[in-house]
This record gives sequence, structure tokens and C-alpha cells, in this order.
Amino acid sequence: MQHETRNQRFTFAFVLLQKFSMLSLSAVVEPLRIANYCSGRNLYDWCFLSADGNDVAASAGVVVPTQKISLDDSKWDAVIVCGGWNAERYDSPELFGWLQHKSRSGVILGAIETGSYILARSGLLHGHSATIHWHCHNAFKERYPNIDLKDALYVVDRNRMTCAGGTAGLDMMLQEIRLRHGRKLSQEVADQLLYSPVRKADMPQKELQSRQRLSAPPALQGAIEIMEQNIEKPLPIPQLSGLLGFSQRKLERLFNKHFGCSAVAFYRTVRLQEARVLLTHTDMSVLDICIACGFASSSYFSKSYSNQFGVHPRDHRTSWPDTEPTPYWPSISSSAAAKVDTDRNNKRG
Repeated sequence: MQHETRNQRFTFAFVLLQKFSMLSLSAVVEPLRIANYCSGRNLYDWCFLSADGNDVAASAGVVVPTQKISLDDSKWDAVIVCGGWNAERYDSPELFGWLQHKSRSGVILGAIETGSYILARSGLLHGHSATIHWHCHNAFKERYPNIDLKDALYVVDRNRMTCAGGTAGLDMMLQEIRLRHGRKLSQEVADQLLYSPVRKADMPQKELQSRQRLSAPPALQGAIEIMEQNIEKPLPIPQLSGLLGFSQRKLERLFNKHFGCSAVAFYRTVRLQEARVLLTHTDMSVLDICIACGFASSSYFSKSYSNQFGVHPRDHRTSWPDTEPTPYWPSISSSAAAKVDTDRNNKRG
């Protein structure tokens, strides 16, 4: 993305999909507004578009009026797709064709969070590096193996800019402001946002130190990292503990102390979480997902999945219809807690 002049007004069009993230949208729009405020000039303009021009509801229920996309509209310098619920299955030939038209016109194209699915489905990430929210990463790679997908907060590759979503949008737009209008203005905007330090683009999205496992000792963090890197072919626990340089007994004590479960149970939950993502973000068969997540038996996989998430794998694909008003994605911890409560209630009954 080339920035040739510092004084020319730059225009963004944000294409909203139903149930987009309001935080992700705010993170890319607010820096532009504050840049105008701090500079005293209208450096940036923006608008909100959609395929049909109707109001679009965010996942939090906030409704945003939009304009309808039009091939005749050529005033945008950059178009950013704000992904929403079920973006991986979103199908709009009109929007895909419009984005392809914008690409041929030399417009910068971008995506926030799951919006990368829309650019990929439009054939507009071929030959480019890109990123997507971490929970879609493996599923996206499975579906689009020829796209150079990065584990990064954001990626700017020539006339493509993709962002993981959330607060990563702040980092991407602060960099945009710095390149186009200088470091001083970018820092002033960051100060107004109370945002410091600004993170580098290639910082991993999900560092071990920032997870719920922060209180776990380094040895346990190392075990979890190995588990996450060996999903399809799970390592036996004795082998895993051997790689870490201590006994299986010590490893089991650590998992029981910090997570209230065995190492085997935790490893199974990690694999089930990956299965859930593949079920909802790819067209892989349930059997293929079972194998990809290291389960030798499809019946055991189905039983483990339903015990963990309260629904069978085949039913999970249809459990989030577009008409669902409030998307629901239970975390591993909440699912495990619900299962413990259910078990306790069953025993009492």
C-alpha cells in the first residue's frame, strides 16, 4: 500500500455483514475520526455500505444504516469488508463481483476479522499474504491452502490489508496514519485512545502469556503448546512429558492443580475445540474432521463432542442460523463448567 501524499483526503468504505463485530469496526473508524480531530483537517472520510443497502445489525444488536454498493461509485480509495456471523458461508455474487470490479479499478481492498473469507471467496487474496482472526486460522488454511496466511495482528501486502479484528484494528490504522501523515499525528491519536504501546503488525495474535493460562507455570504452558501443535496425531502423555524433561506423574499433578483435570482430558478438550472450528468454518465431512483432530473412532469422537458441547457434531453445523439474534460460542471453560454442573446435578438426582 503506497502512500504518496500527506495532504490528500483519503476515503474508506466499510462493507458491513450481518452480525459484524462493533468493537472491530470501532477500532478502525475511531482512529480516522481522531486523526481529523487532532489535525484540524478532514484527512479521512468514510461511509458504511452493504450488498442490499439495508440496515445492518452488529452482533451486539447495534443497527447501522448503510448505502447500497454500486458499480458506478468510484470515490473510494479503500474498501474494507467487516466480517460477520457465518461469513465463511456468506454468498452474494453481487458483492463478490463488486469487489472484483473495485480491484480492477485499483482500489485498496481489505478485511477485518472474518471478512478475509469474503475476499478469499471473491478470488482477491490469491498471490497475497493475509491474516484472519485466530479461531478461524486453521479452518481458513484448510479451505484456502494457496493463500499465504500469517499469524499476525494485521498484514498489509501491496493493495491488500487484512486485520485479525478486535483491537488489532487500532494498530493497523495507527500505522496507516503514521505512513500517510507522520509519526507525530499517529502518536497523538494513540494518546487520545489511551492506547500504548502500539503493537507491530507481525505480533502473534494469541500469545501464551496473554491467555487464561497466565498463572500456570512455564512447564505447563510448554505442555499446552505441544498439545496445540500436535492435533492430528496426538502424542502419548508419557512422550509429551519426556519432551518436557520431567515425569508423567509431575505433569498430571500440574494439570490437576491448575485445571482440575488430567492431561489426557485437557488434550482431548483442545482437540475438540479445533473440531468445533472445522465443523463451523469448513465443508469437511465429520469423519475427516474426526481424523484431523486425532480421534481414531468416530463414535468416540461423537460422544466426546456431545459431552463437551452438548450437541452432536452433525447438528452443530446447523445450530447457528443467520436468523439467530444473539450468536453464541461457548468457551472451553464454560462448556467444561456446565458439564461439571450437569454431572453434579445428575448425581444429586
